[in-house]
Amino acid sequence: MTRPSRGSTWAGGPARQDLVREHNLSLVLSTILEPTRPLTRAKVAQHTGLTRATVSDLVETLIDADLVTELTPRLGEGAGRPGVPLSPAPRTVVGVGAEVAVDHIGVTVLDLTGLPVREHLVEGDFAGSDPEAVLARLGALVRGVVDDACAAGMRPAGVAVGIPGLIEHSTGLVRFAPNLGWRDVPVVERLRAESGLPHLPWTAGNDADLAARAEIRGRARMLEEPTHEQNFVYIGGFVGIGGAVVRAGAPATGLNGWGGEVGHSTVDPRGPECSCGANGCLEQYAGRPALLRRAGLPPTAGLDALVEAARGGGSGTEGPQRALEEAARAVGVAAATMVNIVDVDTVVLGGFYASIFDLVARDIREELGRRVLGARWAPTRLERAAVEDLATLHGAALSVLERVLEAPSSWAARTVTVS
Repeated sequence: MTRPSRGSTWAGGPARQDLVREHNLSLVLSTILEPTRPLTRAKVAQHTGLTRATVSDLVETLIDADLVTELTPRLGEGAGRPGVPLSPAPRTVVGVGAEVAVDHIGVTVLDLTGLPVREHLVEGDFAGSDPEAVLARLGALVRGVVDDACAAGMRPAGVAVGIPGLIEHSTGLVRFAPNLGWRDVPVVERLRAESGLPHLPWTAGNDADLAARAEIRGRARMLEEPTHEQNFVYIGGFVGIGGAVVRAGAPATGLNGWGGEVGHSTVDPRGPECSCGANGCLEQYAGRPALLRRAGLPPTAGLDALVEAARGGGSGTEGPQRALEEAARAVGVAAATMVNIVDVDTVVLGGFYASIFDLVARDIREELGRRVLGARWAPTRLERAAVEDLATLHGAALSVLERVLEAPSSWAARTVTVS
């Protein structure tokens, strides 16, 4: 989650003081939510630059709002009273993430700890699907998990839905989702109606951008990599190929929010026609259907069959091995282009590419070494994603919780009514 700048204690007029207090509440809450070892009030003061008295006052507000909770005091950490560690309050305010993918629809609920408390996934083939029918099913799933969360005393902060395509963030309109076959679909408007939850805030975003948000959180939690120090290109193998650029711990989505569409970058302008209408897109070499087709496997085969065929030895391995090598080379070319443009030092492979990382990493690294102009002085790292499963769903829910961070005081006495 994006962290505000260090605290302010400037004492202007009442309106200005309210703004400063809200900023400082956001800063303290984001510091406590950073997925590292729980901090005491004194440590929060050190991290934020605020006085201990200010931090103590703000923490009490956050505790009263059920956003923060106190853990068992720590003993043996120096003289004086033991420090009381602070933690995100579990199962209080929650974010709801939803997703339409080519091979599934789903919903998840994450609490402030970043862990799922509800999840529902429905597999299917949604390529070329009727958006009204799909969104009716998804709306019912969302309503079900929201009802369950509210019945358990949780407060949904909103719903975000991930779609593999170009989305207008201000309206929730899907302009083009090639792999779904959708054009100009008002996803947010329809889901509000289908779920019967018009009072909740709704947003829609690109699936890879949201997956990158989950990866940011995962790297902070599992690799202890501070959020604000994270800079990487994310390439996710879903059914197609999605991409995102992360700078200083936040996705850089561009003017229209459409940046990072690496799956539709051109690998060979004379290559096969893509579902987007162009020729030679990366997806035609490295997307899941393309991989299976080039390996000589049926489209219904799973990646496990591809991996087994590639590792099996004997004459039957040539096609699958060649398909994986061609896909890896294509991913390496596209990734190197992105690195040359945005100047980051890490490429992260997510989605199904995380699960076949050891089969493709060597060839991708070779292409990065050959094609990244600055590789001689600043080699580009290639890493497996910290978050492999349901990254888009979790990233969508996290994007909702980020709005709680932006205005914590609004949750001090808020209740959610589901009618």
